[in-house]
Amino acid sequence: MTRSLSRTLRTLLAAPLAEFAACGDASSVPDIPSNPAVETYASALGVTIASMTRRSDALYVQDLTVGAGAEAVAGRVIRVTYTGWLVNGQRFDTNVGGAPFSFTLGAGMVIPGWDQGVAGMRVGGKRKLVIGSALAYGRSGSGPIPPNSTLVFDVELRGVQGAAARRVG
Repeated sequence: MTRSLSRTLRTLLAAPLAEFAACGDASSVPDIPSNPAVETYASALGVTIASMTRRSDALYVQDLTVGAGAEAVAGRVIRVTYTGWLVNGQRFDTNVGGAPFSFTLGAGMVIPGWDQGVAGMRVGGKRKLVIGSALAYGRSGSGPIPPNSTLVFDVELRGVQGAAARRVG
């Protein structure tokens, strides 16, 4: 190939690639939500969708330990410890070993998958949540979470405020 032809091909290929790279905002990400039912999960996550309870197309739950304390219901402030992973097994967040995270259940303070997935847990309970992007961060992603990602959480309910709750740990 001649030198000028090679240079011309590089120029022709570089322009569309540069244009594509410049479109890095969320509007350039296809609006195709993830589907937890068809994901491949890292074995370390212990996710078997077939053995989980399907709450919606984008939410699967599995009680690992059923708690005996107060129930998490909408409007109550709850305290949880959790770890979150991407389906490939990469941990993106945790507060295990630190202070519990508090939020008002059902108030939209967290992703919808948490509001829906934590409801009904009892203090002392541990639950695995598999949340599709439609109930997580959608096509925009967030920090280390790529757009349209299915997320896996292990959540322990540590307390329910405003109820005769038995504090765990």
